Amino acid sequence: MQLRGKQKRFLRARANHLQPLFAVGKEGLSDNWLAQLDGALDRRELIKVNILQNADVTTDEVKSFIEDQTDIQVVQTIGRVLVLFKVSSKENLRQLSDQVARI
Repeated sequence: MQLRGKQKRFLRARANHLQPLFAVGKEGLSDNWLAQLDGALDRRELIKVNILQNADVTTDEVKSFIEDQTDIQVVQTIGRVLVLFKVSSKENLRQLSDQVARI
């Protein structure tokens, strides 16, 4: 699902109260980290990722790594925090993506 402007605005509003669940630290980016991120998004559909100060990667590198390797979409970037969205593969966990599809 390719997100439109109103859909991204809706997701940004929903992510406002969320705390970051994942962090990118000095270990950097790996396939294992990406698999865990993908699994968490399969359950929640919307999460935040924090890029720590000691990370060797920039926000743009993390964004391109995530979008190139998976079908996860970066909804918003605020400083060193990314808001990520992915439609769940399990139909019973798709409450948020069903709301987004109706917008």
